[in-house]
Amino acid sequence: MLIRMASQWRTFQRLAEHLVFNEAPKLIRQLQSPNGVQRTIQQGIQQGIRLGIEALVATALPQEPPVAITAGRPVARTMVPTADRARRLVYAPDLDGRADPGEVVWTWVVYEDDPTKGKDRPVLVVGRDRQSLLGLMLSSQARRANDPGWVHVGAGSWDYEGRPSWVRLDRVLDVPEESIRREGAIMDRLTFEVVAARLRAEYFWH
Repeated sequence: MLIRMASQWRTFQRLAEHLVFNEAPKLIRQLQSPNGVQRTIQQGIQQGIRLGIEALVATALPQEPPVAITAGRPVARTMVPTADRARRLVYAPDLDGRADPGEVVWTWVVYEDDPTKGKDRPVLVVGRDRQSLLGLMLSSQARRANDPGWVHVGAGSWDYEGRPSWVRLDRVLDVPEESIRREGAIMDRLTFEVVAARLRAEYFWH
């Protein structure tokens, strides 16, 4: 593997050197002229050659393999339609080491389109199902503002940059309690009730 990569890298180096030291000067000499337009063309070609070489370097360098996310603590990998977890909502945050509805905690959540990868992200706790917490994902991406499946909850201490956040409503995560990295924050009651109102009106919670 290493020998093959070294051979590929030497081939790339020879190609790059040929472009820079042989072909590029020829092309530039052909275009040399006092005319301003031709000088502009010359500069554009030089920049294009430079960008092309940078792109080749980026693709030629070996990439680190993704780290398996299954090692260590459990991860939140089960995501179900919110109506399937409908139950009574109770606002009861208490930062006592046991996550309760109204708290925002951090856990590793797998991607829906690629379960082998994921992201450490904040989750709003809205209930419990035996040893699993029921959580709604938070996101600070502004594009969520136009998505009817998300609700705006403003900024909170769960985001260290103080960015506004949105809560996803249409899917509930089953979060193993032992997968929690840390307690993030308590969402204030008025904001929690905004989320709760949508869950009651659209997803049969009560």
